[in-house]
Amino acid sequence: MERDQVFGTTPAGEPVRRITIEAGGLTASILSCGAILQDLRLDGHDAPLTLGFDRFQDYVDHPNYFGAVVGRHANRIRDGRFTIAGVDYQIDPERPDLHGLHGGRNGFGRRNWSISGYGEDFVALSLTDHDGEMGFPGRVEAHCTYRLRAPGILSVEMNATTDQPTLCNLAHHAYFNLDDGGSGDTLSHQLRIAADGYLPVDDELIPTGLVQPVDGTEFDFRTARTIRPAPDAAPIHYDHNFCLSSARHALKQAAWAKGPASGVELEVWTTEPGLQFYAGHYIEEGLRGIEGRSYGPFSGFCLEAQTWPDSPHRPYFPQALLRPDEVYRHITEFRFHRG
Repeated sequence: MERDQVFGTTPAGEPVRRITIEAGGLTASILSCGAILQDLRLDGHDAPLTLGFDRFQDYVDHPNYFGAVVGRHANRIRDGRFTIAGVDYQIDPERPDLHGLHGGRNGFGRRNWSISGYGEDFVALSLTDHDGEMGFPGRVEAHCTYRLRAPGILSVEMNATTDQPTLCNLAHHAYFNLDDGGSGDTLSHQLRIAADGYLPVDDELIPTGLVQPVDGTEFDFRTARTIRPAPDAAPIHYDHNFCLSSARHALKQAAWAKGPASGVELEVWTTEPGLQFYAGHYIEEGLRGIEGRSYGPFSGFCLEAQTWPDSPHRPYFPQALLRPDEVYRHITEFRFHRG
């Protein structure tokens, strides 16, 4: 197996490297561009566990953030505006005239990271984000290490430092399908999320500011159930933050999922206070993924550990402010096994 390959070329002409690592019953391929998890396999399960592409150009043409590390601020900031120490900042919107999303049009998930080291079971990547990049203040040095270990654990370890007060909220944006790699939908997957509350959103997916109890709603995943809402419930496009805690914490389990056909189970463990559950309803119909699989709406779902979205406008939310004397540290583990 060739561990280090050239996977493609960025629009700026930079080579995109693919590093393949293997340990603990898992095999993972990671791209330098976007620190993307391009492919993930579990021994004894034929299909990929995540959505992705076989050609780099497809990541450019279809920016769904498949497998990317997104930042400098994951998720949404209303109007792309925030204030730090009395200074107002306007960041680049993900699309013109919209809100800040995943760090802007050239955020971390679309930048070519440096491969700072790799071995049989890990790959380390680094990225320098300069002062003013996408409108954010301060120079940020970001690092991400993918590490495999037994039994079936993929660990994503992220840290960052800054030379000025800024926002820092990184998230891993994999889309999971535990049955067939994305050929079919995931609506029959079982899901459990360890959250008593969630953030309702407006028509533009910006949190309203309420922290709503999940009890008695279609957002109650405290007991495992299918992603598909109950037959008598109104259709729901899940793309919401589930409130795990009020601050970053020691590593603990946030979610569990199971593919009904394969029996493959996933546990998500994280240090982060929020978990964005996105059911994948905006995936384009007929999108060609790994090994020619035809993707469509709900082909994969996201469980993105993060700081709560739009926190700069809600001081009672956990905050994403990073100061020069601090180190941002985020660990999320994806633990797989066959039932």
